[in-house]
Amino acid sequence: MGVNEVKICREFPRTTDRSSASCPSYRREKLGDIPRDWRVSSVGEEFTIQLGKMLDAAKNVGISKPYIGNRSIHWRRIDLEDIATVPMSPSDLQKFRLKRGDLLVCEGGEIGRSAIWEEPIPECYYQKALHRLRPIGDYNAYLLMSLLQLWTSTGYLADFVTQTSIAHLPKEKFKLVPLPVPPAAEQRAIAKTLLDVDKFLESLDTLIAKKLAIKSATMQQLLTGKTRLPGFSNGWETKRFGDTVTFLSTASNPRSDLDEHGDFEYIHYGDVHAYDRSILRCDEYDFPRIQNSLVGNSTKIMDGDFVMVDASEDLEGVGKSVEIQGVIDRKIIAGLHTILCRGISNFWAAGFKAYLQFLPAFRIALTRAATGISVYAVSKKTLAGVEIPLPGRSEQEAIVSVLSTMDAEITALEKRRDKVRAIKQGMMQQLLTGRIRLPLPADTGDEEVVP
Repeated sequence: MGVNEVKICREFPRTTDRSSASCPSYRREKLGDIPRDWRVSSVGEEFTIQLGKMLDAAKNVGISKPYIGNRSIHWRRIDLEDIATVPMSPSDLQKFRLKRGDLLVCEGGEIGRSAIWEEPIPECYYQKALHRLRPIGDYNAYLLMSLLQLWTSTGYLADFVTQTSIAHLPKEKFKLVPLPVPPAAEQRAIAKTLLDVDKFLESLDTLIAKKLAIKSATMQQLLTGKTRLPGFSNGWETKRFGDTVTFLSTASNPRSDLDEHGDFEYIHYGDVHAYDRSILRCDEYDFPRIQNSLVGNSTKIMDGDFVMVDASEDLEGVGKSVEIQGVIDRKIIAGLHTILCRGISNFWAAGFKAYLQFLPAFRIALTRAATGISVYAVSKKTLAGVEIPLPGRSEQEAIVSVLSTMDAEITALEKRRDKVRAIKQGMMQQLLTGRIRLPLPADTGDEEVVP
């Protein structure tokens, strides 16, 4: 389904002020202006709410059963990949067993994050960090889940959160959250419209995951020489990394030294860890800034430079790196816990250094050389001595062409997904407040059931 296929009509009269004061179709309620033909209830009036089973070693006796916590709950989906098992007593089995259609809502963490239990496995239970909601009447659980997502994004739900040592949403406060109640047919129409968009987003997520898997497999073949592109058959040469690059000076300032008006832009090692691509295009990214007086003789970054983190809390993050592009005339430096390298042109094609971190020989060498207990680190000296097999520049260029085409396709899909998400956010804002009304289908008695 394309987003343009979601036909929204019967909009309220166009006016610059769609408040209850200017539009007779609205009335003012605590939760905002809503259509006059909607009533107002509360979460506790429309749903039974029950917290899950507390983890208590002394009381966890009985038969071990699958048991999910709030980390398994993502917006609109439940992840069962690392599901735990916990002993359950006979009373636990009766009280905490999930039923198809139950709405699970995070009581702490990202409060309000929720998903509907669709019974992906025959039997499952849930922990105390989750509220389980079951409709008392005909209120649509999918509609409430959409409202929770809207309220989380707008901050409305924060008014009902209790802040102790950690923020959480107590059952008694959750029950009091005002709930708009459209007519049942309109609830189903809203839920179906948003569900159609969710299915489209899910299809994009699936396609992106497939493209990423193909790219990963392609890298494994091309970056090890197991598969050679047409026209290339010469052997690869093994080089010491330090013979192929020049190490440049970096700053060592913490984030507390950064501001909005500094002379230089500053790449902190945390930025590299958080960045999800191998090529960092500076013309698409804004960095924090730092005053010239604080950076000493740090080298200004140029296109093609390579920034690697020298510290990570896990071995997987050792050697995380980006190749820089799109600098143009900007003044950018590398900062705390980074190693800045400039490739010697004889050895490197533009863009190939971005994939260095995926070369198996490079990864293995860094993992073996990393030192530390709670934090793992690599030094310039260690990095310089790492030996790597490198294809010639022309083969590097061919490999970069293949992988960058894949990257561009993935990026385009991700941008499309982000755009659809933004459109959906606007749709929720309009549909869940009644600012836009949907045409209701004729009652044929065979409507599609929406959770």
